[in-house]
Amino acid sequence: MLRKRHRTGWGAAALTVILSACGTGSSAPKGAAPAPKPPAANALWRSPGPTANMPGDILIADAGNNRIIMINPQKQIIWQYPKPGQASLLHDDDDVFFGPHFDEIITNQEGYNVISILNFKTGKIVWNYGHGNIPGDLPGYLNTPDDAFLYHTPAGDVITVADIKNQRILFINRQTQAIIRQYGQTGVRLNNPPFTFAAPNGDFPAPNHGMLVTQIGANDAVLLNQGGHVVWTVHFPSTFYYPSDANLTPHGNVIVAFYTYPGAIVKMSPSGRVLWQYDVASGPGQLDHPSLAVELPNGMILATDDYHDRIVEINPKTNQIIWQYGHTGVAGTAPGYLNDPDGLDLLPPGVIPGGTNPIGHHLWSYPGNGY
Repeated sequence: MLRKRHRTGWGAAALTVILSACGTGSSAPKGAAPAPKPPAANALWRSPGPTANMPGDILIADAGNNRIIMINPQKQIIWQYPKPGQASLLHDDDDVFFGPHFDEIITNQEGYNVISILNFKTGKIVWNYGHGNIPGDLPGYLNTPDDAFLYHTPAGDVITVADIKNQRILFINRQTQAIIRQYGQTGVRLNNPPFTFAAPNGDFPAPNHGMLVTQIGANDAVLLNQGGHVVWTVHFPSTFYYPSDANLTPHGNVIVAFYTYPGAIVKMSPSGRVLWQYDVASGPGQLDHPSLAVELPNGMILATDDYHDRIVEINPKTNQIIWQYGHTGVAGTAPGYLNDPDGLDLLPPGVIPGGTNPIGHHLWSYPGNGY
């Protein structure tokens, strides 16, 4: 989502804590209580299982720490990349999603212009696309990639990505790294999907091999069918701006975060009716640049509250935060802390990451879509 590294509404003391916590040797911020010792991350995946509020484990793109972690509902780190004490090869891992079989993880390093795939079992990067810290629009180059997804198709694995500043959606053959399909005209920012886009920052899976594309510049979400044609467009309320990563709920509605301060989350029907919104102006419920919100199978809303360094779960019936991982406005690397978390995915119960799992258990799995 064209990330902005500066933080709004924070004092100099908080910024000092954040900057010191970004180092590889940092732990909890100075003066914080010692965090509980987590299970041996990466030694063996284990989880006590879901709780009433949280229906599975959560994979988190901890972008400011250049790492990926997985936590259980009890807030313990049960897997992470890199392993403790090792250097990370990731830079600004903006989003993170499991692959079709939950044996791999795909992440887009938005500010670094690279997409990477990691093997969950080995914890190693096995595939890259793009040139590190070098934006471009030629084959093999990206410019601010967002929301990379990995699909399994009869012709082989395909990666999709919203290439924001190149104003396009790419379909990339994993084996050959060739661009096999493209929506939008490279470098042309114009709201006329699917021919041109106005800063597309989301390309989420949709039913019938479709795709839901978010446009920052048009403040909308566009559903494309398998052929790339527009099915419908949801225009977001004009009171909000900077939509980020719109995706479909289990009931086929659209949920979207607004990457602003204060931040907001809105759920709308495909016809454009507002069904629910969350826009707390101040206090502990306020959001600061949330970039992704998803509706869980239990009806709760899980969201990244990026600049508040936390992941939150919201009860839409009460508009109260009922679960949180991270310390609000305090960045860190120790267990219980995050630094600008920008993406997440849910590991549903019964699925073993790194194992042989059938396709079809993701939040956005639909019959035959290879995800």
